[in-house]
Amino acid sequence: MQTPPPIALSAGKIPWSGILLGIQPRIDLSRSFDQRQHGYLGYLLLVDGEAAGARRTFTVRIGPAAQARHQFRSGDRISGVAAHVESREREVADFYKAGELTVVERSTATSSASPPWLGTPPALEVYRERGHRRLDSRTYEHACRTCQWGSRMAVEMVVDPWNPGAVKRRFETFCYGPKSCPLYRAGATRKVPGREGMPYEEEDWVDDEATSHRSEDD
Repeated sequence: MQTPPPIALSAGKIPWSGILLGIQPRIDLSRSFDQRQHGYLGYLLLVDGEAAGARRTFTVRIGPAAQARHQFRSGDRISGVAAHVESREREVADFYKAGELTVVERSTATSSASPPWLGTPPALEVYRERGHRRLDSRTYEHACRTCQWGSRMAVEMVVDPWNPGAVKRRFETFCYGPKSCPLYRAGATRKVPGREGMPYEEEDWVDDEATSHRSEDD
C-alpha cells in the first residue's frame, strides 16, 4: 500500500467517513546526534472512505482521550470532521483537529492472532514500555501500515546543539511488535547529521538494548 499524496482541501473543518483499516500510535521523535527523545502524543487512524466528497485512503490524528472514549478498533465504520494539516514536513497525518467522532458501526471481528496485528491498540504507556526497533520503510508501506505495532514518526534533528534553531526533518518507521514477527525487516541503519558534517550512525545494538527486556514472542 503506497502512501497517498496530500489531500488538496480548503481551510477549515471538513467531513470524513469510512472503514478504519488500522490504528497506530502517533509518536514524534527528536534527535540530537546520539541522543533521542520521544513524544507519545496520541493515535493515527488509517481510514478507507471519503473526505470532503473525495474517495480515498487517508489518515486522521486523534488524542489519547478520544481513543479512550471511543475505543476505536480495526474494521469500525467511523465518521467525523477535521482540518487539513498545515505542514506536511512536520506531520504524519493528512488531517488533524478531529471532532464529532462517531462509531457508525462497530466491527464484530476479533483481534488478529498473526501479523499484521489488528484490533484495539493498547495505551500509549504500553508502547513506551515495550521499546521499538527500526523498521524498513518499504516493509512498513507494504506489510505494516495497518498493524497496531507499527509507527511512522515525524523526526526533528538538531544538527548543532549550540544552534538549536538549525534543524532537519524527515520521517522514520519503527516496530513495537514481537521480535519473532515474520514480516519484520530492519532495513539500513540510520545516520543522524552532526556538527561539521560528522554523522552519528545508530547501529543494531541500540534496538537490541531498547527491547532487551522482551522475549522473542512478546
